[in-house]
Amino acid sequence: MVAAFLDPKNGIAFKKIFGTEKNKGILIHFINDMMLFKTESPIVDVTFLKANQDPEIALQKTSFVDILCKDSEGINYIVEMQVAKEKGFEKRAQYYASKTYSSQLLIKDKYYKLKEIVFLAISSKTLFPNKKNYKSDHVLLDRDTYEHDLKDFSFTFLELEKFHKTIDELKTIQEKWAYFFKYAEKTSPEDLEKIIGKDLVLQEAYTALERFSWSEEELLSYDQLEKYEGASIASMDQKLDEGIAIGEAKGKAKGKQERNQEIAKEMLLDNEPLDKIIKYSGLTLNDIAELKKTSPNQLEIIL
Repeated sequence: MVAAFLDPKNGIAFKKIFGTEKNKGILIHFINDMMLFKTESPIVDVTFLKANQDPEIALQKTSFVDILCKDSEGINYIVEMQVAKEKGFEKRAQYYASKTYSSQLLIKDKYYKLKEIVFLAISSKTLFPNKKNYKSDHVLLDRDTYEHDLKDFSFTFLELEKFHKTIDELKTIQEKWAYFFKYAEKTSPEDLEKIIGKDLVLQEAYTALERFSWSEEELLSYDQLEKYEGASIASMDQKLDEGIAIGEAKGKAKGKQERNQEIAKEMLLDNEPLDKIIKYSGLTLNDIAELKKTSPNQLEIIL
């Protein structure tokens, strides 16, 4: 039986629901629902920005979606879907937030013009094994007085692996969002009314996920991304931490490189854009040039 709803963790689906002008109301509601510590100043509108990254980070990351936007006060929001277990993801979150923060300051600008950065990540896997709760909010506080003097950085993480509530146990809008991300693909139209209740924005989110409302081209892109995600999300560093012997790890690394080359070859045959091939295969421009038997400079012109 074909599922009525697609998986919101898929990059194509996530972008359609939360990263488009048509559905930006869903994004605004989602951020407001997650940021309970900012209830005194809810977002009323956002402007989407280009999520620029260092090329090295873009190559190494195992999350496929970044949404960068700012509200009417100039506060920046980074919303990211993390689909694989990645060593040091919390470090990358801080690095990306700091890069976004510093990029606001132009030459001769004043530091007081810098605006707040809010980082919100939804992760399929556990990020903080010692934390019991599936949602955690991280802000900078004075160690002794707990005063919140340094207000420009906050990080919120939603760890779906820790979320286990059933439909009948859902009480808060945050729990409903967690259920949406983890179980939307398995949700039946009959269950929908019980999940939504009075939270009509959830109805909009599920409607955007309805399989039969997607075009054939959109579904093809969705399915292709599922295929590439499944082939490339393994993390060698994480496996090493889990006790794989060094010799075995070297063999795995070689196998991973060969697998990534196969992914790149397949995407080249499909005439996929070079930036997309780099993103999903994890190969460098030089690696792809070698596969194409051409010069990296020629590929840079295409990029």
